[in-house]
Amino acid sequence: MSVPSPSRPLRLAAAIGRGDAADALDAEPYIRAARLAERGRLDFVTLGDSFARQGPDALAVLARVAPATERIGLVPTVTTTHTEPFHVSSAVATLDWVSRGRAGWTVDVSTTEAEARLFGRRPAAPARALWREAAEVADVAGRLWDSWEDDAEIRDVATGRFVDRDKLHYVDFEGGDFSVRGPAIVPRPPQGRPVIAVDATASLPREAAARHADIAYVRAMSRSAAAGARADLRGRAAAHGRDPDALTVLAALTVDLTDGECAASADSASYEGKFTAGRGGRTRYRGGPVGLAELIGDWYEAGAADGFHITPTDPDGDLERFVNGTVALLQHRGVFRTFYPGATLRAHLGLARPAGRYAPAPAGGIA
Repeated sequence: MSVPSPSRPLRLAAAIGRGDAADALDAEPYIRAARLAERGRLDFVTLGDSFARQGPDALAVLARVAPATERIGLVPTVTTTHTEPFHVSSAVATLDWVSRGRAGWTVDVSTTEAEARLFGRRPAAPARALWREAAEVADVAGRLWDSWEDDAEIRDVATGRFVDRDKLHYVDFEGGDFSVRGPAIVPRPPQGRPVIAVDATASLPREAAARHADIAYVRAMSRSAAAGARADLRGRAAAHGRDPDALTVLAALTVDLTDGECAASADSASYEGKFTAGRGGRTRYRGGPVGLAELIGDWYEAGAADGFHITPTDPDGDLERFVNGTVALLQHRGVFRTFYPGATLRAHLGLARPAGRYAPAPAGGIA
């Protein structure tokens, strides 16, 4: 297993959901899980969400986790259906401020009539229309984050001026299902634009990911399938005028690491034998921490994925086995880092802080 190039470091992330057994109002299990992941120097943790989930939404939970952690990225799922884009952008920007630049969000949609009835605004819509709307929400969120120039805040107590109005901008966005004038009510986030993630396994969200996402998750049961999905996403991103290297593609695996002594061989075919198609199309890997380290190194070295997003079957035991077993072994082999290179999620992912699109160009006309 070779050491990765500094220009393409391995990315690792983990889900910290608790399932149905957890007390929905207790933040401590999420804090413990995030701190464990942070000790392993993972890029970020995710927390899934839906309108059917009880308790505080994922954004609220990770806002509680933020002050209890220092470096790890925090990426909640945010459903764009039945919600106001202005409120979505404000909430994600607030998480970025609370975490001092470590926020992202996983874009998702709501397709069920039961969830639509919770709001009573409109019936459930076809998936194609929902993902078109989600892409527009991601677009307008970026515009709203940019609607404040970085130095728009004055905070001049003597004059009573808080903001320079000349450095606030109307976005005047007209979408297929909504319009937003702006500007935002929250100053530009520390990262400029918090990181956008999309589960791009299916074709409809894949197009949204190629156009707008910084991170794309792909569920695959073989190295070749993961490589094909990554190539497709990079090709689509390039077709939209984006730099494909700005899109991080993570292979998404649900892992059961209870077989602690069962290590996969270096033959990739043996990895495939440990996969099953789980509920909801989730790819499930069963093996030991050593075998998972071999799989990660093999797929990564072959260019099949830029990294991995792990969902533990056992929220406590499997996450601990992953961090203290798999990640520790990858660090020992020099495949994964042992320190954070920066303080923000964009820095962890090697993404530059973007300039605001409404800010005036520097002198000389070069943006």
